[in-house]
Amino acid sequence: MNDMTSRRGRPRKSFLTRKDAVESFEADEVLDSLASNDAAPSPSRPPMRPEMKAEDPRARAARRAAEIRGNIGSMDEGVDEFYIDPTDIPPGWSYEWKRHTVAGAEDPSYAVSLARKGWEPVPVDRLPHLMPASSKDQYVTRKGMILMERPAELTDEARNIEERRARLQVRNKEAQLGEARPGEFSRNNKDAPLAKVKKGWEAVPIPE
Repeated sequence: MNDMTSRRGRPRKSFLTRKDAVESFEADEVLDSLASNDAAPSPSRPPMRPEMKAEDPRARAARRAAEIRGNIGSMDEGVDEFYIDPTDIPPGWSYEWKRHTVAGAEDPSYAVSLARKGWEPVPVDRLPHLMPASSKDQYVTRKGMILMERPAELTDEARNIEERRARLQVRNKEAQLGEARPGEFSRNNKDAPLAKVKKGWEAVPIPE
C-alpha cells in the first residue's frame, strides 16, 4: 500500500546533505549572475581620443580665400592666369613666362635663342600645383607659354643693358629735335633748346 501510494502520488523527495545543499545553492547563484551579466548591456567604454570637432565654416572660408589669393594674385587687377607666387621662386633665381608655341607649333630658333641667354624650362615636379594632376607635360606650360628660369644676376644685367639703351635712344631723339637742318633757323634760344620733351609714365589701358 505504501509502495503504490509512493509510486502514484507525488515523487519521493530526495534528501540532500548540508554540504550538497550549499554547493547547489552556490551553483545557482553563479548561473543567475552569468545570466544577468549577459542580459544587462555592458557599459560603453569612453573613447580613446576626443572626437574631432568640425571646422568652423567661417574659419574654413577664410583659409580657402587666402589660398586662392596666393594662386591668382590681386582680385582688383582681375585673375592673372600667369601669376607666380614669389615664394615659389628659389632665392637667387628669376622666373619668366616665355613663348613656347604659336598655333600649336614650336619655334626651335627662338628656343635656341632663349637657351643661349641662360633660360631653362622649369620642370613640373618642382611646382606640381601649377599643372593639372592629369598632365603628362615635363615642364610647366600654359596657353602656349612656358615657365623658364635663370640666375637672377643675369636677369639684372640684361635689364640694366636695356635701360641704358632706352636712355640713349631718348637722348639721341632729343638731340635730333634740337638740331637745325640746313636753311633753318637755330632751335636754340640763348643756349636753351626750344624743343622740349616731356617724360612721364602712365598705365596703359587694357581692352576688355
